[in-house]
Amino acid sequence: MNTIDELKEALGISPNNIPLKMLLANSLVKFFRTEEAKEQFLEIIEMDPYHSEAKLGLSNIYFENAEYSKSIVVLEDVLKINPTHFDALLLFTKILVKENSISQAAVYYQKVLNLNPKFKDEQLDNMLRVSNQASNYDDDFNEDENEKSMMTKPDINFDDVGGMEDVKKEIELKIIHPLNFPDLYKAYGKKTGGGILLYGPPGCGKTFIAKATAGHINANFIAVGLNDILDMWVGNSEKNLHQVFEFARKNKPCVLFFDEIDALGASRNDMKHSSSKVLINQFLQELDGVETNNDGVLILGATNAPWHLDTAFRRPGRFDRIIFVPPPDDQARESILNIKLKGKPIDLIDSKKIAKGLTDFSGADIEALIDIAIEEKLQSAFKTGIPEPIINKDLLEASKKHKPSTKEWFQTAKNFALYSNESGLYDPILSFLKIKK
Repeated sequence: MNTIDELKEALGISPNNIPLKMLLANSLVKFFRTEEAKEQFLEIIEMDPYHSEAKLGLSNIYFENAEYSKSIVVLEDVLKINPTHFDALLLFTKILVKENSISQAAVYYQKVLNLNPKFKDEQLDNMLRVSNQASNYDDDFNEDENEKSMMTKPDINFDDVGGMEDVKKEIELKIIHPLNFPDLYKAYGKKTGGGILLYGPPGCGKTFIAKATAGHINANFIAVGLNDILDMWVGNSEKNLHQVFEFARKNKPCVLFFDEIDALGASRNDMKHSSSKVLINQFLQELDGVETNNDGVLILGATNAPWHLDTAFRRPGRFDRIIFVPPPDDQARESILNIKLKGKPIDLIDSKKIAKGLTDFSGADIEALIDIAIEEKLQSAFKTGIPEPIINKDLLEASKKHKPSTKEWFQTAKNFALYSNESGLYDPILSFLKIKK
């Protein structure tokens, strides 16, 4: 009789023995019998809803099965019980990396390192560790050099954005019309500037639409990421953020774009460290332009998780217009396909037909399926020595091998839209999913 059989026999005598069930669950995991282990963890949680280790075990199983949304939901329960649970924070970091939410992952990895400064994970270190070198925005920075690295003049505009008509209309009302008709807005006491928050699944064009906005009004485009702001030294992060806004004010009209803004503006209620709260307060002060003038600085933020953003960011004059950026529609998918296939060997591609079969695919998903098709063609070319063009059939076959990544996001978003929908903020998600409240 092996260990697992012995534990099952013992549980037959004492079925409600939680430590014994934990031993069995962990043993099942060790022998890769994860479905049985999952059943044990779920039974333990039903018996003790506050059992963090059982929840962590269940979350690990979801993670290994690439069910990231389920894993996050369970982990959030663990972190509510114990916000400094090291293993839970580490797993949360890894999930965010898998979902390509790199900036937010960096925030959680910093929490891991705060708990154990000696902890090392080579893969996470390479991707997420914030440099302790001087910031790009120190007082003595060379502005010409800085412009090359952080500011561009996009050569794309709204004509290059396929579909997304509702998104473009909202941006026109908030950003483009005020610049084109400044006298009209001045007559009504309205300033040019302000903030728009773009939210939706990853890979659906939030950054692209922000660049196109700048190009459409011939404005400078300044893109800011988490690593441009965060500094390990107390007070430097706030200084860096201030320097970014000052740089934007010197180069207006401009679009100042914050990617994964929830990583910088996470709810202060969730913040354990006072330094993080100070950074958020600095951000709010810069948005308000209390001591300076933000007129002509058009601020766009992008996030995959708007529910993690501090509510203070959504007050009038800050990110007071919030726009849902859904997965691309038929027209947009066709446009993305044509752009991504440009310059590649193709023959008789019916992009309209293929696009119709890619419901829920993000732009990133479309790029991934093209890569799959190319890899298949390369395998064939290795044998024949002849590079054959990509045809319809190749793309259709590739689409069956790649599942749309947006579905995981919508599983999480639907819960917030149904049960935490302040003032109908997430109604566009319900409309997209065709769910009636």
